[in-house]
Amino acid sequence: MSSVWIAGGYQSDFARNISKEGGDTATLMAEALEHTFAGTGIAPAQVQVIHVGNAFGQLFTGQGQLGGLPATVCADLWGVPATRHEGACASGSLALLAAMADLESGRYDCALVLGIELEKTVPGDIGAQHMGAAAWAGHEGQAAKFMWPYMFSAIADEYDRRYGLDPEKLWAIAELNARNARTNPNAQTRGWAYGPESFTADPIANPVVEGRMHKVDCGPMTDGAAAVVLVNQRFLDRNPVPGPLSRITGWGHRTVGLPLSAKLARGADYLLPHVRGTILDAFDRAGLTAVDDLDLIETHDCFTISEYLAIDHFGLTAPGQSWQAIDNGDLEIGGRLPVNPGGGLLGGGHPVGATGVRMLLDGHRQVTGQAANQVTGARRAATLNFGGSTTTTAAFIVESA
Repeated sequence: MSSVWIAGGYQSDFARNISKEGGDTATLMAEALEHTFAGTGIAPAQVQVIHVGNAFGQLFTGQGQLGGLPATVCADLWGVPATRHEGACASGSLALLAAMADLESGRYDCALVLGIELEKTVPGDIGAQHMGAAAWAGHEGQAAKFMWPYMFSAIADEYDRRYGLDPEKLWAIAELNARNARTNPNAQTRGWAYGPESFTADPIANPVVEGRMHKVDCGPMTDGAAAVVLVNQRFLDRNPVPGPLSRITGWGHRTVGLPLSAKLARGADYLLPHVRGTILDAFDRAGLTAVDDLDLIETHDCFTISEYLAIDHFGLTAPGQSWQAIDNGDLEIGGRLPVNPGGGLLGGGHPVGATGVRMLLDGHRQVTGQAANQVTGARRAATLNFGGSTTTTAAFIVESA
């Protein structure tokens, strides 16, 4: 079991357009640092190492070398070792895993982990091209206008081929996440208007983007940052931490090859065995025996089919039967196992480098009773975050102290 604790953190409002505000990556990072230190009671001088998750900084903003940005905007961090991590949409989780390894090894005792991404600096079609770099460039998706809707439509095709797939079940996921987002003060879509046709096959209200993926099946482009402070037991023995703590008790991390076709070819009992294996690794490290040991899940729903596959890969249903959990209301706040109570990526927003960190922060807030959309009595949460077509997959278990 991990000996890493979460001391708190910060999430920016994902509905904002940082460029239109006159800001940039540096101003957003400065904001995240200021609020993280104020909210946790951890001073910059106590931070011994920094890990930054960012996927596409050079493409969207022209800014690389993001490991140097914390010290650029906060002089008290000058000289603190920092590293930028890239794993597409799992970049934030990779930063978290690196920080955990630092703390568990005893090399450092207090780590700042920050995920950040600006995606509204370019038109949407250009942004989609930038994000296509996380596929196997030049080898797959060449016919796609929008790479990732195209790729996840292929995953939906494979679900349909194996088990059958009703698109209305996917739109039910979109509707639930949009509904949860309305009461999340940081959610990107909290003020968006949806009509009765928005979650149907109506070609005006919900047009096709690529293949099976319609408008509401696709996550939005987002600007945002999320940060957490992680500490080990040695730090806690020597330093008072004012806020409620949670503990990372389990983690999983697997990486496979880039091509989606190769992933689907390896499917057996589960469509994507490495995703199932990542979840089970986290369960095993946390000493969990089944999905019902959890109180909620924060999962990667960049597309509705992403959450659909998470449902059965977590074990809420048998493989291919995710629709049963949807029909039964299992995913609702107050249901068997709430999934994405804050709206997930579809409703909450998806600044890709920040998503893994935001998920962990939401899990921390849930198990410490501080969440905006609080799950009553939550003591244990899981996260599932992946990059590309699940090339990089990470999962965490977070428990109350």
